[in-house]
Amino acid sequence: METWPRNKKIILFDGVCNLCDTTIQKVIKADTKDQFRFASLDSNIGKAILDHIGVDREKTDSMVLYVPGEAYYIKSEAAIKIATYLGGLYGLLQPLSIFPKNLTDSIYNYVAKNRYKWYGKKESCMVPTPELREKFL
Repeated sequence: METWPRNKKIILFDGVCNLCDTTIQKVIKADTKDQFRFASLDSNIGKAILDHIGVDREKTDSMVLYVPGEAYYIKSEAAIKIATYLGGLYGLLQPLSIFPKNLTDSIYNYVAKNRYKWYGKKESCMVPTPELREKFL
């Protein structure tokens, strides 16, 4: 059963990755239109959304952007779409979408492969503050 909001874009992310956590914190701060909700890839709702859109969790450790009723995006395409939705200075990343997806995904994959080595890893997902709790599914 779908229990996630249909009127919000949902970002699924690696909850134990420090780089991912920092990125999500920046998205939250920049999301002045309150367009996004967040969930860990490994949470029950994250797994349910992945199952719903047909993405195998065993084959992705990547960021996923799900726009209910519209589409889903993974890897570099998700990052570029999120930046585009945020607008402002983040919107300056939108022109990267003209590059071939295999090129931008290669760069994304390189960073993703090294993210724990470069940025570290937590023992568990972050616990949102009471003010941010409504943004997490």
